[in-house]
Amino acid sequence: VQLQASGGGLVQAGDSLRLSCAASGRTFSRYVIAWFRQAPGKEREFVAAITWSGGSTYYSDFVKGRFAISRDNTKNTYLQMNSLKPEDTAVYYCAADQVDPLMWELIIEAIATIKPADFGSWGQGTLVTVSS
Repeated sequence: VQLQASGGGLVQAGDSLRLSCAASGRTFSRYVIAWFRQAPGKEREFVAAITWSGGSTYYSDFVKGRFAISRDNTKNTYLQMNSLKPEDTAVYYCAADQVDPLMWELIIEAIATIKPADFGSWGQGTLVTVSS
């Protein structure tokens, strides 16, 4: 699968932004689409994930209540970001890979973690800059 991320930009603290991730090519029902971000000088970190069916989502603690991940009936995935903070400034990447349903249950139970190495397909990244 090929992924194309878009929607980044420069906003002020407290503003909202919606990122999009368009998938093309062959997809599978066990796919999970995830958003990661990487700030300058920091490691890439997990933000949010959603199953291909859209029926299950999972968020990192630092975005719970502010960000929402969703999918539509096509191959698009969205990350709605509200109440943005300067510390949300980063390049945001969408990623996809097949995840075993049992592993997904461990993830949403916080028994297992989502890591960048778990995903084989990546979009090119979109820059989000939040000014104070």
